[in-house]
Amino acid sequence: MAHLDFEQPLVDLESHIKDLARVAKHDPKVESELANLNRQADALRREIYEHLSVWQKVQLSRHPDRPYFRDYAERLFTDFVEIHGDRRFSDDAAIITALARFEGRGVVVIGHQKGRTTKEKLDRNFGMAHPEGYRKSMRAMELAERFGRPVLTFIDTPGAYPGIGAEQRGQSEAIGASLLLMSRLTVPTIATVIGEGGSGGALALGVTNRVLMLEYATYSVITPEGCASILWRDGAAAPEAAAQMKILAEDVHGLGVVDEVLREPVGGAHRDAAGAATLLHEALKRHLAELSPLDGPGLVADRYKKFRAMGAMASA
Repeated sequence: MAHLDFEQPLVDLESHIKDLARVAKHDPKVESELANLNRQADALRREIYEHLSVWQKVQLSRHPDRPYFRDYAERLFTDFVEIHGDRRFSDDAAIITALARFEGRGVVVIGHQKGRTTKEKLDRNFGMAHPEGYRKSMRAMELAERFGRPVLTFIDTPGAYPGIGAEQRGQSEAIGASLLLMSRLTVPTIATVIGEGGSGGALALGVTNRVLMLEYATYSVITPEGCASILWRDGAAAPEAAAQMKILAEDVHGLGVVDEVLREPVGGAHRDAAGAATLLHEALKRHLAELSPLDGPGLVADRYKKFRAMGAMASA
């Protein structure tokens, strides 16, 4: 299991506890020591994760063991049938689209997908979609509209891919078209930011009736490194940029951009993927139930009202 620098003391203690537990063999003295060490681990866990800096929370949103879309999909959905290709250029592996069932109800699910191994990272392009990825997702949304299925999206990307080929094939047009299509869907739509929510690449899947965000996720118009490079011409100033950008869940929720922050298991979703999936399942179930009574025009009006209410105006 990978870990971040600030997690090292806890990782070392937990490793010691596991080693000791293997040789305990019901020895009362060892069991007493184990109980003491477990109490120390609980206290250390709270101390570390209740006093995280902004940059440490950004690091958690990118944790190499953090659950990705497929990890959640395996726990949340049944009858998962993936949809491939945009029928124009190719199949973009950075976005997964599928027909599935949630609580027995047919849904369309769409999510950014990163990779863990070097090969997977390259195949998935680090979760940065090309235009064909967004056109594939629009194809899936059109199917959802046709068959009356809710759309559930899962956002986890540093941003849309900025390469020459992507620009030549109409990256900005694809993102804009996705925003327009999502704004007009007459089925319930829910987006969840599960990791990084970066720039237009994230927003292209985020124009929904409800936007949820995991506790240690981030949501911003640019990465801290990109912001630092523009403002100070130094990507190493990313921690300072992150502190100024208001990209954490509690900040974004306070600004009215997301509707609910979902608390993660202590230490983050990467320490208890099953627990994080259970919490997400309950939230999706609840919000879907709230949206289901609305008809098509009502859902469009609800979405319009939500996004029009963001931000504030002040007189000079």
